Amino acid sequence: MEFIPADLPGIMVIQPRVFEDERGYFFEKFRKNAFLKAGLPGHFVQDNQSRSVRGVVRGLHYQLAPYSQAKLVHVISGEIWDVAVDLRQDSSTFGKWFGELLNDKNHRHMYIPRGFAHGFAVLSETAVVEYKCDQYYHPASERGIFYNDPALAIDWKLDPTEVIISAKDKRLPLFSEAEMNFLV
Repeated sequence: MEFIPADLPGIMVIQPRVFEDERGYFFEKFRKNAFLKAGLPGHFVQDNQSRSVRGVVRGLHYQLAPYSQAKLVHVISGEIWDVAVDLRQDSSTFGKWFGELLNDKNHRHMYIPRGFAHGFAVLSETAVVEYKCDQYYHPASERGIFYNDPALAIDWKLDPTEVIISAKDKRLPLFSEAEMNFLV
């Protein structure tokens, strides 16, 4: 596995070593000792999976501390633009975002630490996304930020006319109004 630091401190893009032949492919998706050696936590407690159609934007979601979640995101099929926004109020990159193309061809993963909001846009006809979390889902701590906040200026890689948002995500506050309690 190759661990590639992102522009935002704490985020890591993971490129697994993929072995391919006429039968298909094989790669290690997660290896605890490699994560620990790279300075990342090696403990996850929950796996989530979603299937979405082209144009769906999920996010930007997070949980308040002490229930915040680190996530390891991977695409099983299809392609997404995966995005993380720094919510750590004392960080030099507070309010900045990072995006990475994840798909079933490049097999990349994105590690998103606690203190970041997470979202993704589906660029293929459908996408199955799986992510590991290091903390259980805690409904009372769930928060979010409106995906298309002009202050964040996230490029979602989609034509705005094709974006599909859940009713719940349409009601999320702007970044300047969002509740957050994260520090570096």
